[in-house]
Amino acid sequence: MKGQTRFGVKGKLAPRYIGPYEVIEKINLVTYQAPLPSVMEHMHSAFHVSMLRDYLRDPLHVMELTHVLLKDDFTYKERPIQIVNRRIKRLRNKEIPLVKVDWQNHGETYATYDMEEDMMKRYLDLFSLDLAFF
Repeated sequence: MKGQTRFGVKGKLAPRYIGPYEVIEKINLVTYQAPLPSVMEHMHSAFHVSMLRDYLRDPLHVMELTHVLLKDDFTYKERPIQIVNRRIKRLRNKEIPLVKVDWQNHGETYATYDMEEDMMKRYLDLFSLDLAFF
């Protein structure tokens, strides 16, 4: 076998660290246990301290709480608030109209581009308000 395999990737371009993962148990002075995803189930979950590094806090990793009204069965309906933008995705021989949609319960930071035709079928009322702006 040539080279060393690190987490399923061979060669010098293999990632040196993966994660972050929460340490769930300190086994002894130099060994820690961390839960791994199912794709890494073939690996042992205990690591020597030399294989770990400290997590550097990043303010972008912190998510703000949003209040969502749940039904009795603990579900909620995702509804679009407004269409923010339009664009045409051009492929070789096809043009696909897209709309950028702000979604309820996600604040202003979460918007998706969806196919205009699909959104019209599901939320026609959103487009009747939208025509005045475009």
